[in-house]
Amino acid sequence: MPRNKTIFVAFAIEDQGQRDLLKGQSLNTSSGFEYIDMSVKEAYDSNWKERVRTRIKRSDGVVILVSKNSASSSGQKWEIQCAREEGKAILGVRAYSGDSTSIAGVRTVSWTWLAIAQFIDGL
Repeated sequence: MPRNKTIFVAFAIEDQGQRDLLKGQSLNTSSGFEYIDMSVKEAYDSNWKERVRTRIKRSDGVVILVSKNSASSSGQKWEIQCAREEGKAILGVRAYSGDSTSIAGVRTVSWTWLAIAQFIDGL
């Protein structure tokens, strides 16, 4: 039986609903990955970056929900930087079908289960 992959999901807090949809989609399929939720429900505390880095290190890869909100999300920007520093595979997924926002250096695909599964299977 193949080992489940651990995926860290980085998203702007304004896109929490889309993150919830991704979580729901993963629960309603035979996905082979574990989802890590490090969403910020309260103001950043001094240990936030340390906890995020630990979870990113434990992850096999990082899925970034890319939207117009990404440009102003300092937390998401830091998570992406951390993932790069830790040498993690990264996939950007468009959080909304009509939003063509891009993040420099991040390959971004349309949100399809096939695209997400292919990324995870390749880890």
